Amino acid sequence: MKLIRYGDAGQEKPGLVDTDGTIRDLSAHVGDITGTTLDNATLDRLRGLDPAALPAVDDAVRIGPCVGGIGKFLCIGLNYSDHAAETGADIPEHPILFMKATSAVVGPNDQVMMPRQSQHSDWEIELGVVIGTACKYVSVDKALDHVAGYFISNDVSERHFQSKLTGQWTKGKSCDTFGPIGPWIVTADEVPDPQNLAMALDVNGVRRQTGNTSTMIFTVAECISHLSELMTLHPGDVISTGTPPGVGMGIKPEPVFLQEGDVMELTIDGLGRQRQEVGRDPA
Repeated sequence: MKLIRYGDAGQEKPGLVDTDGTIRDLSAHVGDITGTTLDNATLDRLRGLDPAALPAVDDAVRIGPCVGGIGKFLCIGLNYSDHAAETGADIPEHPILFMKATSAVVGPNDQVMMPRQSQHSDWEIELGVVIGTACKYVSVDKALDHVAGYFISNDVSERHFQSKLTGQWTKGKSCDTFGPIGPWIVTADEVPDPQNLAMALDVNGVRRQTGNTSTMIFTVAECISHLSELMTLHPGDVISTGTPPGVGMGIKPEPVFLQEGDVMELTIDGLGRQRQEVGRDPA
């Protein structure tokens, strides 16, 4: 099942995508797609609906962030060995954790706006995970039982803010619009192996990132288990699980960073497509 949120920013409505690609409205059945509606019982109830009996939505509608009311936006850094190598970093012994402000979250096709002083904004395609049932101290073999579904995440990053402004990575990860997620959540029952998903990102039609979740250093289950030892993971929390090689800062002989007017396009097998044009906050 593909769950989607559509409509004007801040006023998104819940929907699902049927087998023909038509968005169907779910407003009569759930108020929104949030942690309170991603539990197993609610998802089973929605699976029992006949999509053809649901109102169709105009396909020109804006697609919003696929998860509403996000509690925590947790991100894993340097989780692909070849990405660590291109940045000159050592392979981590444990998952590297940083946070992205929930105010960075936008829809999958919304414009990404670079901050006024940014000169080093970069792209990162990632597999996103949304928690469906709370977990704490969960074992690796039980961790995926707590996943409601998967989606595409673009962990847009300002590298100077991230590494040169005294502090933590969060500074370079949390700028407004730096968290496009979606277009939809694919429920976990339709993603039998999250560790075998091809992923790709293009900038202006040029392939920049090609990868597969099979090359993660820490699997999705290992990331969830580790995080649950540090804090309770609640329904509606999202995890962005790291990026494969090909980010702008790793391009040789000179890094390449985003410019106004650039277009990013992202795909992950079975999880849809994102497209963002790049702008800049007004001076």
